[in-house]
Amino acid sequence: MPVLQPIVNIAELLYQKGITDVIVSPGSRSAPLTLAVARHPQLRVRVLADERSACFVALGMAQQTGKTVAVICTSGSAVYNLSPAVVEAFFGQVPLLLLTADRPHEWLYQQDGQTINQVGIFGTHVKRSYDLPPDYTHPDARWFIERSLNEAITLSQLYPAGPVHVNVPLREPFYPDPNESFAYGPVRVIKTCAAQPTLSPETWHSLLNEWEHCDKKLIAVGQLPHNPALLAVLSKLSEEIGIPIVGEITSNMPKNDLFITHTDTFLAGIDEQTAQSLRPDLLLTIGDSFLTRNLKTFLRQDPARGPHHHQHWHIQPSVDRLNDSFQSLTTAIAAEPLAFLEKLFADVDYQRFLQGDDDDDSDSHEFLNRWQTLDRQANRLLEKTLSQPVGQLVGLTDWSAVQLILERLPTNSILHLANSMPVRYANLCGVAEQQHISVSANRGVSGIDGCLSTAVGAALMTDQLVTLLTGDVAFFYDRNALWSAAVPANLRIILLNNDGGHIFRIIDGPNRQPELETYFETPHGYTARNTAEDARLTYALCDSPETLGALLPDFFQPGNTAKLLELTTDKRINQEQFLAYKAQLKVVYNTPK
Repeated sequence: MPVLQPIVNIAELLYQKGITDVIVSPGSRSAPLTLAVARHPQLRVRVLADERSACFVALGMAQQTGKTVAVICTSGSAVYNLSPAVVEAFFGQVPLLLLTADRPHEWLYQQDGQTINQVGIFGTHVKRSYDLPPDYTHPDARWFIERSLNEAITLSQLYPAGPVHVNVPLREPFYPDPNESFAYGPVRVIKTCAAQPTLSPETWHSLLNEWEHCDKKLIAVGQLPHNPALLAVLSKLSEEIGIPIVGEITSNMPKNDLFITHTDTFLAGIDEQTAQSLRPDLLLTIGDSFLTRNLKTFLRQDPARGPHHHQHWHIQPSVDRLNDSFQSLTTAIAAEPLAFLEKLFADVDYQRFLQGDDDDDSDSHEFLNRWQTLDRQANRLLEKTLSQPVGQLVGLTDWSAVQLILERLPTNSILHLANSMPVRYANLCGVAEQQHISVSANRGVSGIDGCLSTAVGAALMTDQLVTLLTGDVAFFYDRNALWSAAVPANLRIILLNNDGGHIFRIIDGPNRQPELETYFETPHGYTARNTAEDARLTYALCDSPETLGALLPDFFQPGNTAKLLELTTDKRINQEQFLAYKAQLKVVYNTPK
């Protein structure tokens, strides 16, 4: 196979550049790439037949480890099937390397099978696209291939991390003869030494001066991976400096006595006087997207105006794109959020010590108390909602089930939240700090496609228990995640089956239309029993709170197979419970009808 030696060497270059995991979807045109990685002794290669699911599995693996995962597929429509996971990886900042086999370009538009224009096929939804040459006789071709692969792998990992596409046109023959040697040649590895962003002393002192001139400060945390060091410095900023710290379940902000995690409840309809008392002079944001509409609406209602008044800092490692989702950004700061906050706390704390005002924080703590008082009040309202029977029926609802499940999650486990209602119910409930739960969700583009596959990928990369909380539409849409490869035994799937797209019964608009059930909810009548049997999962069905409470201890126990727990609920009772909650919001927070 000497004519394809540069392609065989790609596998060695992946390993030398730190990639250890590869997902392959079978195909003939991609055979040289597949054989190269399959025979490499240092690469872990997993095979998944459905390219759409395969790429989401790779996404979950990379989410879990922060390391680039390579994806290999054949030419033609197979490449397009990677697209949903590619856009999620791009906006979710997850590193992937997409190696797509292709026909030589002269066969394009010649009615040749599985031949489409794959160059730049993912458009602006990859960090960069490369197209390798189909012929390697000239030394420059081999130089270009190795240089491109070095650059592509490095680029996938540089902030913001994301997918990079390498298109690989291949000529026949693809397969080595039985007596043909198959060896990896020496490869050229180009190291990249990336500098950490550092603020100049002048810039830092200017920021500190701005900080000191703002009385009411608020830190809001968008989606971020679980980071105990970050939680520690945020706790100190709140407890010792008196800064309200606002976050959501996707921010990995747990429920404790400090953090503000129920903004979607108490910001639902507060009067203008209360809203004004909560508005900061300085808003400091870190992380990616925010989940809840009420928090985003509140922060967008009072745009920044002028120096030292209503400032908004956003901290991220690179500021090539301005993240101004609240339409109030005044300063984009190129810094690692953890390092920035640790230095900020140290300098502010030292300044307070020098000025002898360690205990004189009445203004800042008053501002903190306003936020915390409303947060505790919201928590009591949520507990009251879940403790009350729904109408004349006392039974299992999606929301009450999520509350019980989150309370019973094993310590130090991983929770993956599917989009639509599961992530929203989970955010209303929250997880306790002492549970040490790591939360992940596909919130880059927030689609329901690929949630199950992503959780499978996460479970492949850890010995910790991984629990997926998913709705029925998201589950059945992505069943191929369980199809062509063994499901990791540490995966626990909890399926909320209310027979359709329940979110359309909850959100305002579609729930008032006569076409709701047929055109929005799309009821299906499926259960997961056969799917679980086909995938060799341990299966249980539940329709009452008592049964759920009895099943969960064994469900979360380690075992030799993955487990699926299906909860059947009535969508109309789910709706009634949520409407009762919204009615309470109108009473407590004077929400206009």
